[in-house]
Amino acid sequence: MEEANIMPQTALEVCRNEKCRGKGLSMGRKIYDRGLRGLVWLCAGLTCTLLVFLIGYIFYRGLPNLSLEFLTTQESLLKGTMGILPAIQNTLYVVGVTLVIALPLGVGAAVYLTEYASNRRLVTTIEFATETLSGIPSILYALVGYLAFSKTLGLGYSLLAASLTLAMMNLPTIIRTTQESLKTVPQGYREGALGLGSGKWHMIRTIVLPGSIDGIVTGCILSVGRIVGESAVLLYVGGMDGTMNNFFASLDKFAHSSGATLTVQLYVFAKERAMMDPAFAVAVVLLVLTFLINLAAKVVGKRLRQR
Repeated sequence: MEEANIMPQTALEVCRNEKCRGKGLSMGRKIYDRGLRGLVWLCAGLTCTLLVFLIGYIFYRGLPNLSLEFLTTQESLLKGTMGILPAIQNTLYVVGVTLVIALPLGVGAAVYLTEYASNRRLVTTIEFATETLSGIPSILYALVGYLAFSKTLGLGYSLLAASLTLAMMNLPTIIRTTQESLKTVPQGYREGALGLGSGKWHMIRTIVLPGSIDGIVTGCILSVGRIVGESAVLLYVGGMDGTMNNFFASLDKFAHSSGATLTVQLYVFAKERAMMDPAFAVAVVLLVLTFLINLAAKVVGKRLRQR
């Protein structure tokens, strides 16, 4: 009776034996295992060290040059001020408009390809096209955006044309990350919802999308990083105007006006004027702004997952 009551060993209990701890391995295998483990730790340590060094150096050079006046004024030779408030405003506008355009289109396209499309050859072709487009250099998107939005649509050098170009550039990334996240939702969840009488869209809205919210947030974070750090598209399509525009007085005028974002402003300080201290100060603002936007995306994703 006692033998019949003995439960099978779990995987954790099995892995606690001497062989799993490495005591049953040969000397050559132990050396090989420890060498690879040390190599992995070395690579991880070098990566973390490089990251800490870069962030620390940027903050070391940039923080002494940050001030309230630098963040809340615009550049003026008459007043003797050097501020980046217009660049911050333009950056937030470009990020917001780009996400408003790209996220619904990208998530909708991913849902169609995963849940509705029945032609597998067409789906495979679109997936290959999105993977190819996500690796195209941004200068090519800048040329296409200039011809399509600035010239054909008559938007000229404007923040709206830059936002549309960035939305086009980030669509492949959002589609692929969302699509891969949708595929991780177990098929049994879909079948169970449909078996209980749920409609196709209701099943997607209540079961599939909440289960893939992590992939959608990941695509959003990757897009924000690419938008904030982009310079070729903004230089070629958005322009380099550093004056303040009244966003609330005339949205149409603001959208069709040229404007320099933080990345373009950093380029102007570092390369055009050789002013490295303000450039590092802008770099600090870029790091903090990117962190805050990514943190906000994480919080929103967590709230949506809980609901």
